[in-house]
Amino acid sequence: MKTRNRVVTMLLAGGQGSRLKALTRKVAKPAVPFGGKYRIIDFALSNSANSEIRD
Repeated sequence: MKTRNRVVTMLLAGGQGSRLKALTRKVAKPAVPFGGKYRIIDFALSNSANSEIRD
């Protein structure tokens, strides 16, 4: 039986968004819409969820 090490995921999502000025006036950078369906943070969340890291 294979033992699994416990791994904790931490997603760092911040910054001023100074290069996205028009998009980040009212919304934090991670919450900026992308493609009309997703937010920027959704890509990091999806990658984390699909990497078999569960904690």
